[in-house]
Amino acid sequence: MITEFHFLRPWWLLAVAAALLLIWLLDRQSDMRSRWKNFIAPNLLDHLLVGRERVRGLRPVHHVALLVALSGIAVAGPTWERERPPFVEDTAPLAVVIDLGQTMNATDITPTRLERAKLKVQDIMARRQGARTALFAYAGSAHMALPLTDDAALVATYLAALSPAVMPVPGKDTASALEAVEAALADETAPGTILFLTDGVERGAFPAFSGYKGRNDLMVLGIGTPEGGPVKIGDGEYLTDRTGARVLAQFDVDALKELQSSSPAQVATVTLDDGDVDWIVRRIQTSFAQKSEEGLTRWRDFGWYLTIPVALLTALTFRPGQKIHWLGALFLFLVLGGAPPAQAADFADPWLTPDQQGQRAFDRGDFQAAGEHFIDPAWLGAALYRAGRYQDAIDAFARSTTAESYFNQGNALMHLDKADEAIAAYQQALKQRPQWEEAKANLALAERRKQQKDDEDEEQQQEAADLSPDKIQFDDKGKRGKEGRVGGGAQSAELWMRNIQVSPADLLARKFAIEASGAAKQ
Repeated sequence: MITEFHFLRPWWLLAVAAALLLIWLLDRQSDMRSRWKNFIAPNLLDHLLVGRERVRGLRPVHHVALLVALSGIAVAGPTWERERPPFVEDTAPLAVVIDLGQTMNATDITPTRLERAKLKVQDIMARRQGARTALFAYAGSAHMALPLTDDAALVATYLAALSPAVMPVPGKDTASALEAVEAALADETAPGTILFLTDGVERGAFPAFSGYKGRNDLMVLGIGTPEGGPVKIGDGEYLTDRTGARVLAQFDVDALKELQSSSPAQVATVTLDDGDVDWIVRRIQTSFAQKSEEGLTRWRDFGWYLTIPVALLTALTFRPGQKIHWLGALFLFLVLGGAPPAQAADFADPWLTPDQQGQRAFDRGDFQAAGEHFIDPAWLGAALYRAGRYQDAIDAFARSTTAESYFNQGNALMHLDKADEAIAAYQQALKQRPQWEEAKANLALAERRKQQKDDEDEEQQQEAADLSPDKIQFDDKGKRGKEGRVGGGAQSAELWMRNIQVSPADLLARKFAIEASGAAKQ
């Protein structure tokens, strides 16, 4: 840490030299012998100077010089530690890219290569709790199944729905998958990791990996055995060739080794234990730390801490006479130095702006307190959002009309299950940043949620219609209605909800088909 000590604005250290120069000039001015030695003979000068001995010890000039020097050091910005800019997550984002080619159903890795890949993803997510993860799938085309999210349950749901059956185009196009993932992560503030889980990378995709210039780390986890295994296409059914013999999908280890030697990608093969998972998680964090040091983080300015002693020393200048009351300064030092940390923090608050006080609370994880201090709308909204006060966060974000503000409003509205309002917010964000992939993904999620709610309302209305009585009779004579059995739907609410729910697999299949059709028309 001490080796990284430096000043952010070193030119201000000239103030220290100015303070020393001030002491020298005033000492020279007060030394009468030095002032007159060039004009009066030394033997006469000794008799002309009366009672002008040089004053020793601390004088007001030393006090002023110390203030100038401390102020110069404070403005110079001493630092030895890095900090992250606002709204940057502490953990690296991860994009999981799963090969859904037909050979991923080979059984040389039990139960299948694809199922083993899903288990590995679940193990990785368990090690990275709270970190954001995106899900991509590819075969002959590449698609985003789920944008970056920290909802592990949601990722698990869509992960379980992935299968070769949801892919609209057969084959394998790893290069287009890399391109699609890189485009989706383009607007991310923090560098991330792109992890491919595949039973092989075709040699035609090698140039895309070797020529990769992005800031994200590339990793490939190969799944399979060199001996290969039969490919399942159904219950008890396996892929066969023209002769009826089962096709054995072999795993090309040499090709993966060649990929690692010719590209920045880190390559490993699946293991039966957690060794591969440990390697992946360590690599993700190591790469994130290295890339953060390269440009994501910024140096923390510790100079503002010196404003407290500067202010105290300045207060001591308000005194009569020529002497500094060092006893009072010692008293203040002992009182403040012996104060508990909490009291010291309270003392520092008057010297900080509301946003600085909010930042201190935000860094401590006290988002509720941060929301009470922040004035800046973006910071205030972020604090309230993390405190779970979504409506208040919306009100704070609404003070700004930037694309980020509308995007954040949409996220808060989704937490309140207000899909219509969230759609409008995401659309406003995309008007200002049309190529914002994350906003597009969230807009699609909001539209699906709106459609789901519309379908639920329609089904409820239909259910209510089904519950109408078969026949109504009135007793005109007695003015009393007859008791009778009313026919209606026999489904329970739980069964009804289960029947109308669209499975994630069907949802992904439709989404991928639409995207593939749109890409084919372009």
